[in-house]
Amino acid sequence: MVQKIVYMNFIELATQRSSVRNFEPKPVEKEKLLYVLEAARIAPSAVNFQPWQFIVITDPEILKSIRAVYTRDWLVTAPAIIVAMGDHNKGWHRKSDGKDFTDIDVAIAVDHLMLAATEQGLGTCWVCNFDAEKCCEIFNAPDNMELIALIPIGYPVSDSKSEKKRE
Repeated sequence: MVQKIVYMNFIELATQRSSVRNFEPKPVEKEKLLYVLEAARIAPSAVNFQPWQFIVITDPEILKSIRAVYTRDWLVTAPAIIVAMGDHNKGWHRKSDGKDFTDIDVAIAVDHLMLAATEQGLGTCWVCNFDAEKCCEIFNAPDNMELIALIPIGYPVSDSKSEKKRE
């Protein structure tokens, strides 16, 4: 059986995306996680260097460790967290002034990932206010790797508190 894919226009998709802070207690299918990672992989980057790494966390013990670096009650509802990291050794640096484009490249990839998640019926939230040093310790990240964002991902609870209304 051939599955028909229905695409919405970009403005509809971008409008549907919101920061979700309450998730259903349901795991995200591996196929959907791979889909959103593929969307991140094909994102544009300076000189196509793709200076990113994404770590998908679904293991309860590792999720517990990650939740210790961002202690908001709502985070415990996320069935998975994607850690977005940037490799400053791999990123493009402008020759005239040495500007490092790693953060920008990772931000573009994360945006692709979040929009793809929305398309798949998943919710996400961009989290930057976390203890980066403690997070680096959890992953034993080398100095050239920067943990840029945590992306909780899952099926959003549909209620008036968690949904962001747009006019």
